[in-house]
Amino acid sequence: MAVFSDLHTADGLKTLEAHLAGKTYVSGDAITKDDIKVFAAVPSKPGAEFPNAARWYETISAALASRFPGKAVSVNLPAGSAPAAAAPAAEAEDDDDLDLFGDETEEDKKAADERAAAKASSKKKESGKSSVLMDVKPWDDETDMKKLEEAVRSVQMEGLTWGASKLVPVGYGIKKLTIMLTIVDDLVSVDSLIEDHLTEEPINEYVQSCDIVAFNKI
Repeated sequence: MAVFSDLHTADGLKTLEAHLAGKTYVSGDAITKDDIKVFAAVPSKPGAEFPNAARWYETISAALASRFPGKAVSVNLPAGSAPAAAAPAAEAEDDDDLDLFGDETEEDKKAADERAAAKASSKKKESGKSSVLMDVKPWDDETDMKKLEEAVRSVQMEGLTWGASKLVPVGYGIKKLTIMLTIVDDLVSVDSLIEDHLTEEPINEYVQSCDIVAFNKI
């Protein structure tokens, strides 16, 4: 393992110069995190007396410039302070946490998908709501209205909230159930609620039909 220190001094650059003799990069045949760490500790391009280090510095600088174009506009490091601050930070950097040139991993893709799903879910939660007043009619006067209401309220789905209800006489001893419900517009369709749930088995044993009395955006 190569050890470099005081790369802001001539003695430190001599060590780097000797190490880079016949080499393009600090380790291996391609740019690695070792190059990034050492580059962070060198304050500026080495002089002509260090040709190997100067050539290496230009190579790494060009690679970083292509990866991160533009100029730094929000950071200013005083002269002479960069190496002392950058070198310890680079040495403390965990190799597994820094990958400037690697491909996107499966973990990265999964994390991105989870963030996208969370945003989509947040948008759904923020979508509009509606208040609905519905009449639920039984088959006849012998229908158990308590069980009818229990059957209606047994329908549960995301974005649906059942509210207050009451029995209203309609004649000949028959009563209808008038019930309030709140829906999230993007998640619940009232038509589907009625056709696919309230008038289908087993609820249609009690429910003959449903009518929308009022529909108001909240």
